[in-house]
Amino acid sequence: MIRKSILGLALLIGAGAFLSAMPARAGGDDITGWWFDQTQRAGILIAPCGQQLCGKIAWLREPLDPAGKPKLDNENPDAKLKTRTLCQLPMIGGFNKTGQGEWEDGWIYNPEDGDTYKSRMVLQDDGNLRVRGFIGVPWLGKSQVWSRPPTALTECMPA
Repeated sequence: MIRKSILGLALLIGAGAFLSAMPARAGGDDITGWWFDQTQRAGILIAPCGQQLCGKIAWLREPLDPAGKPKLDNENPDAKLKTRTLCQLPMIGGFNKTGQGEWEDGWIYNPEDGDTYKSRMVLQDDGNLRVRGFIGVPWLGKSQVWSRPPTALTECMPA
C-alpha cells in the first residue's frame, strides 16, 4: 500500500515536471504571441491593436534573398510597396472576437501572391490556430493551420 502511494506520488511529480517543461500556451483562448505559419518558414507575432487583433511577420527562417539582402514584398501589386521588407510586415489585422476561440472580420495578406483576403481564425482543441483566407464568403477560400513554436522566437529587424 505504501509502495503504491510512493509510486503514485513519484508519477505525479514526474508528470508535473514534464508538463512544466512543455511550451506554455497562453491561457484559455488567448491567441496573442508567436505562431509559426503552416510552412514554419515565418513566425507571426499576434498582438492586440486597439479592440482588435493584428499580427506581423516578425521572424523569418531565411530573412535574406540569394544576394544577401533582406527579402522584400516583391509580389505586392503596388509598386511603392514592393520595396518594404518582409520582416515586420503587417500580415493580419482587424480581427474581432466573435465567440470562444473564434475571431472574424479580419484580413490576411499573402506575401507569396501580393493579395489581401478576408479572414477568420479558430483556435482548435489541439491548441493550433486554423486561419482561413477567402474572397467574399468563407467557403471560397483556403485554410492553413498555424502552430506555436516550442520557444519564443527572436524578432527580426527590418534593414
